[in-house]
Amino acid sequence: MYRMEKDDLQQLEQQVDDLLRMSRRMREENRLLKAQQTAWVAERAKLVEKTELARNRIDKMMNRLKELDEQL
Repeated sequence: MYRMEKDDLQQLEQQVDDLLRMSRRMREENRLLKAQQTAWVAERAKLVEKTELARNRIDKMMNRLKELDEQL
């Protein structure tokens, strides 16, 4: 059976520690990205709603202008 040398074991421990740090950092980054995505989805929904309201108001104004033009 292969017996790990002290340096090999220390190197392996360092690699495991590095992977754990990277994993924690990536989990935190993922959490932040998900929060950001949630905020952007909410903002997009508000903008879509505002756009629809504006479109409806413009349509109503156009219809009123057409009615006024027909009356003249």
